[in-house]
Order: sequence, then C-alpha cells, then structure tokens
Amino acid sequence: MAYFGELGSAVNYLSAWLDLRREQGRDVAPYVKEAVRRLAAIQRKVEKLGPPPALRKEEPIELEDIRALRPRGPRKLPLTLSDAELYDRMLGAWLGRAAGCMLGIPCEGMSKAAIRSAARALGQRYPLNDYWRLDPKPGNADGRHYGLTPRRKFLKGHIARIGTDDDLTYTLLGLLILEDYGIDFTVRDVGEAWLRYLPMACTAERVALDNLKKGIEPPLTARIGNPYQEWIGADIRSDPWGYAAPGLPEVAAELAYRDASVSHIMNGTYGEMFFSAAIAAAFALGDVEEVLEVALAEIPKNCRTAQTVEETIAWCRRDQDWDATTQRILKKYAGMAGAHTLNNAALTVAGLLYGNGNYGKTIALTVMGGVDTDCTGATAGSIFGAMAGAKRLPRKWTRPLGDGAESYIIGRRRWRSSDVARRFCRIAAEVRGCHA
Repeated sequence: MAYFGELGSAVNYLSAWLDLRREQGRDVAPYVKEAVRRLAAIQRKVEKLGPPPALRKEEPIELEDIRALRPRGPRKLPLTLSDAELYDRMLGAWLGRAAGCMLGIPCEGMSKAAIRSAARALGQRYPLNDYWRLDPKPGNADGRHYGLTPRRKFLKGHIARIGTDDDLTYTLLGLLILEDYGIDFTVRDVGEAWLRYLPMACTAERVALDNLKKGIEPPLTARIGNPYQEWIGADIRSDPWGYAAPGLPEVAAELAYRDASVSHIMNGTYGEMFFSAAIAAAFALGDVEEVLEVALAEIPKNCRTAQTVEETIAWCRRDQDWDATTQRILKKYAGMAGAHTLNNAALTVAGLLYGNGNYGKTIALTVMGGVDTDCTGATAGSIFGAMAGAKRLPRKWTRPLGDGAESYIIGRRRWRSSDVARRFCRIAAEVRGCHA
C-alpha cells in the first residue's frame, strides 16, 4: 500500500468520471488538460522542496563529503587467492547472482504472503528449495521477460542458460564500461556507455537515459525530474565494481559512486556503494556479518541505508526467527515503493544472515521475503558466491544455467559465463596492481 492512498484514489475517481462523460459524448479534453496542469504545478513545488537541511548534513551527495562521514573500518583486506581460486570465486559470484535472480524473477513484485500462497498452491515446499516448477503468475506464463527470454525459461526443467534481466544486464554493462574506458572511468563515461548500449531502462535509469538523450550531462541526469533517485536501480548495479576490486571495499565503493551518480543520489547511491563494498569484502572474508560491517564503513554512518542495515542485523540477533524479522521489516517499510533501496536492503541482509552458510537457503529466504525479489535474490547470491566460489555452490542451482547468458545490451546479446569471469579477473588484477 502506498503512503498516500487517498491521492491515488482521488486520481482514479476523477479518471472514472472523465471516462464516463467521454463515453456519453461529452468533450472532457479541457478538464483533462486542467488536471494535468494542476498536478504538474504541485509536482514542481514538491520537487523544489528538496530534502530537509538536517538530512542533507547526514546524507551528502559528493564523494569527499560521504567519506568524511564514514565510520572507521578496513579500506583494504588481505587477499591470498591464487589466480585459479580468484577465477572460481569470480565465477561463483556471477553464477550465484544469476541463480538468485532467476529464482526471484517469476515472483517479482509479489508480497511475502502471496509468494507463500503461490508455493503452497503449486505444491512446492515453502520456503522454496529449488527453482519454481510452475509460474506463480500464470497469466504471464507465455510472456517474454524484457522482450527476449520466455518466462517459462526461468522455471525448473526449462532453464537452458542465464536469461535476460536488468539485474544481470547492468553487471555485464559494468564490465563493458571497465573495458571500454578503463578503471579511471568517469560518470560522463557511464552516461556515454548508456547511450551506446542501453535500448531501454526503468524508473531512475529511464529518467537518466531520457535526460542523456536531451543532452543533459551527468551527474545532473540524476537530479532533474527524477523522483526515483533513492530507488534500487543503482543498488542492482553494484556487482561489477565489487568484482573489479576484490578485497578493496573502498575502491569498490568509489567505482560504485561514479556509476550511481548518473542516475541516483543519497541512499540510492549509498545502496550501490554498500553492496559493492560488501561484494569486494566477500572475496577476502568468510563471515557474512563481518562482510556487512566492512561495507558499512564505506557509507555515512548516520544515513538511512546504514540505519536500515544495522537495525536488520540487530533484529536478526534478537529474533533468531526469519519469519519474525521479515515481518518487522515489512511492517516498518509499509507504503514504501517496492523498488526502493531501503526495504530491499533489509530483506537482503536478513536473507544473508538467516541463510547460515547455506546457498540455497540464503537465496530462497531472501526471495521469499517478497518485494523486488529478483534484485534481492541476485545480490544475496552474488555475495554468497564471492565468498564460496563456483565449486562450492550446489549444482542443482548452477547446472541448469550452463555457460551461456543473454542480455538486452545493444550488440552484445550473447555471453559466456566463463568468459565473463575471466574478463573480470583481468580487470581485478589491474585494479589490485594499482592499489598494492
């Protein structure tokens, strides 16, 4: 339920009256224009308000100001992996991300209660311990995800490769940015890459892409006409920067900041910085909670993202019950958009902690919490995969994926997972060489 249900009801009620009179033969166009004009005027006033000054002090936009508000923490971690071990971890991170994403795609946007009901109705165990056998949204069963991958290709017995999804496409796009522009890429380079490679985008990314096409330069692309600037779109772009900087959480967070700045500010940016740092730390550490603590050291200590993560960790310790903790999360963030950074970050953290070192349990619990399930499942799977490596991921999750992947990137539709991992390893060697 949205925060302002009465607003939606009022708009829908007005729309119904306009429909009725039009159907009866009245010319209602002047009233439609008046309604749109008045709403646009109010929108401009709300946009101009900006966040309150006190919040701006705790949640700055510029990187140097963000860093000034970080808690103390390790900015660089020892990494003792051989080349073969790093490749296995890199492949594990990518496959772990892909499997978590593909588990979450069929139930994306569903509530926790709806997912539970669907699993039981379809005769599957809850929480799930494998991919969906049947589509929990049967009305969409014949559709194509992002216009490319048939939805049935995300279901058990039908998976032939890693399917198309924005959560996976942006990881591959990040790889191209690093290869095309180098590790010192700028936010303007990110914008240029978007114009070259992205045929479409959603929410904050759509606004930013439209702004780019109008000739607006980043980072202004994130700040003009963008009410989605704290949504999850930057968060789902975290992975390439963590993969590029294994054991270097500060570096990963900086790369994430540059990428996020084309479309997000404040907690939209902090979400990407936090999870990029977590992924970087996961290559060097073996404890999930320690990974999260290291990542918290790369964002402002009093920002809402940090508060969300810390509160979720505390709830997990206190409750010792996944169902109870996720109910707390869903209650606290009731009304928040389903694609927001904060609610989804909380569900991801809960899934990681209650997964208790079991990959299948980690991604299943994360996805079973509902909301933006492909995003949360992907992020939890990536962090776990970076810690465990491909060889330690259960084959029932990774075998169906094979070595193939597809994306909607212009001119780059087909990929091989083994090649993706090798290319990230080459970049990681360069990055670590610069920070030896």
